[in-house]
Amino acid sequence: MSQTAFPLARRLDMAACASCRLCVDVCPAVAATRDGSLSALGRMKGLTDLLRRRGGLWRKLLRLPEPTPEEIKAFGASVFRCSLCGSCQEVCPLGIELKELWLSLREELVRTGNNPKKIEMIRDNLEESHNVFAEDNAERADWVDDMRDPPDDGFQKDTAEVVFFTGCVGAYFPLAQKIPVALCEIFQASSVDFTLLGADEWCCGFPLVGAGLGEGLPEFIAHNVAAVAAKGARQVVFTCPSCYQIWREAYPQRFELFHASQFLTDLVAAGKVPLAPLDMTVTYHDPCDLGRGARVFDAPRAVLRAIPGLTLVEMGHNREHCLCCGGGGNLEMLDAELSSAMAKRKVEEAVATGAQAVVTTCQQCVRTMTTYARRNKVAIEVLDLTQLVRRALAG
Repeated sequence: MSQTAFPLARRLDMAACASCRLCVDVCPAVAATRDGSLSALGRMKGLTDLLRRRGGLWRKLLRLPEPTPEEIKAFGASVFRCSLCGSCQEVCPLGIELKELWLSLREELVRTGNNPKKIEMIRDNLEESHNVFAEDNAERADWVDDMRDPPDDGFQKDTAEVVFFTGCVGAYFPLAQKIPVALCEIFQASSVDFTLLGADEWCCGFPLVGAGLGEGLPEFIAHNVAAVAAKGARQVVFTCPSCYQIWREAYPQRFELFHASQFLTDLVAAGKVPLAPLDMTVTYHDPCDLGRGARVFDAPRAVLRAIPGLTLVEMGHNREHCLCCGGGGNLEMLDAELSSAMAKRKVEEAVATGAQAVVTTCQQCVRTMTTYARRNKVAIEVLDLTQLVRRALAG
């Protein structure tokens, strides 16, 4: 690990830090562990110290001991104990691009072999099976068969106006499969001309970037773009905010991209979604990648307010200041205990609103919050927006 491993802009960012500690106050990992070294400030200080002790001039002038392999490994492990939620960057008064710094740091840790070993599992799974769970990619759309009335074509047409890009979590994790089922039923009720890619869909590549394995991303981009183009589609819809974000930021802009909440907003506004009254009080959780990452705050709330009889109450932390559920940055795989502690704080805030359900727009958020609520017998329902709209469909 050396100074030259980081772009000049990243090194200037670290030098500019004013140590105001605002990032410490909002870091969900710090709130869960009381370990300040996991904050942006703590991580930058740790990195600066390591780089100085590796740099020849600084080390000689200040007579600093060179960092041991054990110290670098320990620092590397702490860097990956982060959900990449972006809260630190959101509050930074100097506008330091902290998420980019963390991603650059993860890439360098992988390059030098100082990453947690589980990171290699992500690479292996994606190289071998093209999904993060190492499942048979030919079974990516098998959830369609579990629907009450599955169509003969399995929602896989030769051509369509819209491609619904399911994502790995929605395709394979049983709890999350309810989300693509709900969206497909809404699309049917709204006469949307759509198709799935099925086995031709590969992971979007977001897990590679978050793991510091971004060099493998181009292969996944090229494959997925070709698969969508082969359908003749103009639009791509995602229920996963991470898929939506990586397509917006890294893929060639050949198609119109919509998160499902945005697409549903347009359908509802056009009167294409037949909504019946739903007497419920709900609160809304902004997923990190959709909210802070893509700045999509209003669309989900517009859909909720369009459902007759529904009451929306906001949590104390909402929109760009929403608390992370603990499900991002590959954290659940690397430190399940920390991920659960973040989910606990999130669920407790939702319960405090008095709402019957917490609604979100992310498969991973549904997973983490539902898992915590069920294990701890917390009396609140966790739903994706698509599931709630499906429940409100007239007839």
